[in-house]
Amino acid sequence: MNAPWEADGRTARHTAVGGALLVAALLTGAGAAGTEARGPFPCSSQDHVKPTVVLVHGAWAGTSSWSGEVAALTRAGYTARAVANPLRGLTGDAATVADFLKSIPGPIVLVGHSYGGSVITNAAAGLPNVKALVYVDAAAPDVGETTGALSGATSDLGRSPATLYDMVPYPTAPLGATDLYLKQDVFLRSFASDLPRDTALQLWAAQRPASTRAFDTPSKAAAWKTIPSWYFISGGDRIITPDSERSMARRANAKVTEFPGGSHLTLISHPEAVTAVIGSAVCSVRR
Repeated sequence: MNAPWEADGRTARHTAVGGALLVAALLTGAGAAGTEARGPFPCSSQDHVKPTVVLVHGAWAGTSSWSGEVAALTRAGYTARAVANPLRGLTGDAATVADFLKSIPGPIVLVGHSYGGSVITNAAAGLPNVKALVYVDAAAPDVGETTGALSGATSDLGRSPATLYDMVPYPTAPLGATDLYLKQDVFLRSFASDLPRDTALQLWAAQRPASTRAFDTPSKAAAWKTIPSWYFISGGDRIITPDSERSMARRANAKVTEFPGGSHLTLISHPEAVTAVIGSAVCSVRR
């Protein structure tokens, strides 16, 4: 099993010392025994400029999936905004997020989970105030690639669609498009496998559907080619496989953090670990 903290695809790996308590200490800058620990907050550089952190959720989720990260970033003194992702189709979803980004003055760190990674890859293109991209168990397509093609060869989404989804028509849907809801057993077993069953059931009941167009529309941009990127990879992700994420992270030359275990919803089960990676991107923003 890989160490949970891997600095980037080129060189250093850092050995894990603990779990959530250690990461929480890193976020606050306090060591377990009262000694100073090295961590993202507070940012050490005197040239640091505080960006706004914008978080984009993925399919079968909503803005509340970022609640833990928003709380931690707010405590650290940063403005964090979780923006609604329409989940209607990649081109329109990215345009919606891009319009929101244009309303924010100053630098932005843009974070995407799952399908939200495809959205930020397109939304950030051509926006000079987006200074960093953070992919959390996410897709990072190149131009022409679809989100659905990036789940990985062993993804649990590779099974027959009839066993995975409840398919529901929706008004104004393009020809052949339907809304997809994850079936309960798939949500619990594959999507939220490290969450308590009661929590996972509540999330399944409240899931937002995603149109098939979210997964089959080719990407029109690849913002990671010009914007520095960070990648958080959960070892227990069964939706977008770690191998697929590693491949996307390598070509983006992203700084990679590997978290042992977790699930596709590690952003909910371990928000402190995800926030630590966001914090590294935040601290990279300079005047």
